Amino acid sequence: MRKSFVFVIAAILVVLYSSIFIIYEGQRGIVMRFSKVVRDSENKPVVYQPGPHFKIPFIETVKRLDARIQTMDIKADRFLTSENKDLIVDSYLKWRIKDFSRYYLATGTGEISQAELLLKRKFSDRLRSEIGRVDVRGIVTDSRGRLTTDVRDALNMGTSEDDSVADNELASAAARVEKETKGKQPVLNPNSMAALGIEVVDVRIKQINLPDEVSDAIYQRMRAEREAVARRHRSQGQEEAEKVRADADKSATEIKARAKSQALVLRGEGDAEATKLFADSFSKDPEFYAFIRSLRAYENSFKNNDVMVLSPDNDFFRYMKAPSKQPYHANN
Repeated sequence: MRKSFVFVIAAILVVLYSSIFIIYEGQRGIVMRFSKVVRDSENKPVVYQPGPHFKIPFIETVKRLDARIQTMDIKADRFLTSENKDLIVDSYLKWRIKDFSRYYLATGTGEISQAELLLKRKFSDRLRSEIGRVDVRGIVTDSRGRLTTDVRDALNMGTSEDDSVADNELASAAARVEKETKGKQPVLNPNSMAALGIEVVDVRIKQINLPDEVSDAIYQRMRAEREAVARRHRSQGQEEAEKVRADADKSATEIKARAKSQALVLRGEGDAEATKLFADSFSKDPEFYAFIRSLRAYENSFKNNDVMVLSPDNDFFRYMKAPSKQPYHANN
C-alpha cells in the first residue's frame, strides 16, 4: 500500500513538472501540440509572455523565440554610386521580432538563421539601391545618417519600387502567413520585413573603402603629388639657403674689408707716430738715438744665436766696450 502511494505521488510530481514551463525575460513561447502550433480563434499561433505557464504533458512541447535585439554583421561588399564609382561598404544592422506569430509562420521553424537569410538579401538589395542614388561625397558626408535611415524605413515598410520588383522568397513567406491565418492579418507590403514579423531597429555603415586596384592608383597619385610638393619645397629651401649664404658671404667680405682698411689706417697712423717720435728723439739727442738703435740691432742679431765674425774694433760693437772708452756722455 505504501509503495503504491509513493508511486502515485511520484507520478503526480512528474506530471506537474512536465506540465509547467517557464518563459524567461527576453523570450516568447509557442506551444506545439503533436508537432502542430497551438492557435487562437484567428488561426494565429498563441504567443506566451515571460512567466510560468501550463501545458499538456507529453503531448505539447514549447518552442522558445528570442525577443532580444539581434545584431547581424553584413559581409563587406562592392557597391556602385551614382558616379559609377565602386565602393567597398562594410555594414551591420540590428533587428528584433515584433510579431512573434507572424514571424513563426513566415520562417516556418522560428530559427534566427532562416530570418537572417531573408533579411540579409533584402538589406543588400536595399542598400545597393540607396547607394546608387548618391555620389561618393554624399555618402562620406552623410553625418545625419539619412542614407541608413532610408534603408531602415524601406526594409520595415517596403517601398513603391518593391511592388514592381518582388522578392520570391519574401513574397512566398508573406503568402504563407496569409494562408495560415486565412487573411485575418493586416495587409502589409509582401516585400517588407513587417510582413515577416520583423522590425529593423538600426542600420549602420562601419567602413567605406575603395577597391584595392583603385586604392593603389590613388595612393600612387597621392604619393607623386606629395613628392612633387616635397621637391618644390626643397628647391625653395635651397634657393633661400643660397640667398642667405650669399648675403652672409657679402657681409663677411664687407666687414673684413672695413676691418682691413681700418687696420691699415691705424697701422699708418702708428707708423707715422713712431716715425715722429724717432725724429723728435733724433733731433733732441742724436747720440741717444744711435744708442737705442744699436741696442735693437744687438737684440735682433743675437736672439737666434747667430755666429758673427767681426773685428772687435768694428764700430758695431762700440757700445759693448767699457763705458770710460765710449764717446757718449749722458746729459742727465
